[in-house]
Amino acid sequence: MDLRQLECFVRVAELGSFTKASAMLGISQSILSRQVRRLELDVKKHLLHRNGRGVTTTDHGRRLLAHGRGILHQLDLARQELQDTAHAPVGKVVIGMPPTAGKIVAVRAVTEFRARYPQASIGITEGLTTTMQEWLLLGRLDCALLYNPQPAAELEYQDAGAEKLYLISRSTAARKPADTVRMADVAGLPLIIPSRPNALRSFIESEFDRRRLPLNAALEIDSIPAVIDLVARGFGHAILSRHAIRDHAMRRKLHAARIVSPEVISRWVIATAKQRPLTRLAQHAIDLLKTVITQELFADAVAPAKIRPDARYGTTTT
Repeated sequence: MDLRQLECFVRVAELGSFTKASAMLGISQSILSRQVRRLELDVKKHLLHRNGRGVTTTDHGRRLLAHGRGILHQLDLARQELQDTAHAPVGKVVIGMPPTAGKIVAVRAVTEFRARYPQASIGITEGLTTTMQEWLLLGRLDCALLYNPQPAAELEYQDAGAEKLYLISRSTAARKPADTVRMADVAGLPLIIPSRPNALRSFIESEFDRRRLPLNAALEIDSIPAVIDLVARGFGHAILSRHAIRDHAMRRKLHAARIVSPEVISRWVIATAKQRPLTRLAQHAIDLLKTVITQELFADAVAPAKIRPDARYGTTTT
């Protein structure tokens, strides 16, 4: 498989247009079309549907696109390693983040990264934990901030912090709300919760199952901001960290009661692919990300000494 042909295919597939891709790559449409056609002949599969409005990928094309992005990213990393200098890292690092955490962490992480490494660039990609694990293995991400992920043998994990979970409810003037709530009292309450395979849903279910408590999923909503809106309107309760409601427009209508007996503590980890060595720039980015996470994400963090070792992730570092 020719790398130039692969790059041509990836750009056409991403942009959905030969015209836009040819302008981006600086080659004529006829040359671009020949490169993509040769790739199709090499792999013996049709990769693109061509129509009057542009192009879309076939099933085979979608599969190759996922791998192609990773291959091209790894090629960029190889070039970066050769160009890197001892005093000023160069190249690009791509970090994956969940949407809720990304809203809080991304701006400061990018700002501090650009200040420290002006000759390098950074990309932030949002996705669910399960999706980002796949992207790490495909090489589309250098590292990813994951929330209680199901362990994968091909990935390595570093502790990024832990936080307590709260029962988020609509505030009421009828009585003074309690600061804590027993986990047994949460059981049976109508919960607004993401659908499977969301990492938060899987974690909460496992915690309730472990204690043989019922979980009443009254509504399944995959958008955390929408979950919070519905809680504020009285449609049910949610189990979230405090940072999830910190900047929400309706936070004054909400009350957070820390879950106790026992406390429910969720973990964040930074994951990388074992078979893909980290560049010096990527390691710098991970160190910076840990600092930003501690300062921005975990206003109610659990002290490292109180975090129980988690055998699921093997050897982790802080």
